Amino acid sequence: MRLILAVVLLLVPVCLSAQEKEGKKGPPPTPKNLKVLTGESGEQVIMTMRAFRTALGVQCTFCHVQGDFASDDNPKKETARMMLLMARDINSKFPDGQRHVTCYTCHRGATMPATEPPAAQ
Repeated sequence: MRLILAVVLLLVPVCLSAQEKEGKKGPPPTPKNLKVLTGESGEQVIMTMRAFRTALGVQCTFCHVQGDFASDDNPKKETARMMLLMARDINSKFPDGQRHVTCYTCHRGATMPATEPPAAQ
């Protein structure tokens, strides 16, 4: 029993130290090469990118070059920019100013947008 108590007492400071280090990550780096998401903070850009990942069911390297996210070498990045502008244009036409169309509206977790409903079973 004393051995278990001693182990727990030794591990608590280690766990707390690890939690403190995780919490001190600081703000995300300033994004580079923004052409459509201009004026957004690094945190807003990251939230938008996470939404893309979910909407298309992909990882970051689907559109970005591994290790150089600012690079335009992956043509899918330009496609993503066009899609952003398309969704922005559609949403701007709604009089309530709300966002009605997102990547998920058409993609539903797939890289290719759904253009017709699934076949009836």
